[in-house]
Amino acid sequence: MTDLPKYMRALVIDRPGAADELHLADVPLPVPVLDELLVRVVAAGVNPIDAKTRAGGGVSAAITGYPVILGNDFSGVVVRAPYAAFPLQPGDAVYGMARVPRTGGTYAEYVAVSALSVARKPARLSHTEAAALPVAALTAWGMVVDMAEAAPGQRMLIHAGSGGVGHLAVQFAASLGVHVTATGSTGSLEFLRELGAAEVIDYSTTRFEDVVHDLDAVIDLIGNVHDATGSRSMGVLRAGGILVNAPTGSWPTMQADAAAAGIRSTGYKVSADARALDRISALMDSGAVRVHIDTVFDLTDGAAAHRAVEGGHTRGKVVLRVSD
Repeated sequence: MTDLPKYMRALVIDRPGAADELHLADVPLPVPVLDELLVRVVAAGVNPIDAKTRAGGGVSAAITGYPVILGNDFSGVVVRAPYAAFPLQPGDAVYGMARVPRTGGTYAEYVAVSALSVARKPARLSHTEAAALPVAALTAWGMVVDMAEAAPGQRMLIHAGSGGVGHLAVQFAASLGVHVTATGSTGSLEFLRELGAAEVIDYSTTRFEDVVHDLDAVIDLIGNVHDATGSRSMGVLRAGGILVNAPTGSWPTMQADAAAAGIRSTGYKVSADARALDRISALMDSGAVRVHIDTVFDLTDGAAAHRAVEGGHTRGKVVLRVSD
């Protein structure tokens, strides 16, 4: 790879631990193979799975050696394409999702990613905005569109509607004609209405099961980590309705409980899918959906970014600024 450096700056960990384990290091540039593109990273999104993996949970069991570069979300510019006729070529602005730890992470100046994991960046978004999207947007899309089969007239409850995944799930559902009810904190209710929620519920003052019932779907981004949110959600679904749960480890008996209650249920794990990203890009460029950035940190402040995500009270997404 002529004309490129042999080493790059990256935010790494040498072992599992607290946020302060994240530190800058010079590491070898990744070498793309087969269908992979080499992308110069401008910005990288920070997700809860990153913090969980850093702390020894998440996908850390699949780590085979250290140091490790974390981060799945990226937006940047192609510097190497897999072949001459590939639709994305050097200089093209792209965004997508890495697969840590199967590949190197995006908290780095360069990342090598499969062609199946990268799409052209939405034209109306900055790199910072685009970097906030892939994991959260693909998770929201998979839960709302693929699993719950969102359609006009459907009635859907979305828990944690102002979070990174939730604020996109609310918009995807509303854009498809779904009647959305979203739960959130007192301070997030107007934000949820702006996103397209037809009804909002302040979880600090109202039990959602007291005010909604006979729903077609529940998008559960909390599970039973807090106040048995997942178990309580079963009672607001109609017979045959579906509960889609993202924090799958929070509720080991979910499927058995749902079957006993006469409803359908499934966990969901995000897939890196360029075709879905293209559909999401179209919604972004049309203005039908927007991404909300809570905070942008420099790569040198990665530990602070992780602490912000772990605090659990961010609105929208946290992003790392990697390069110009």
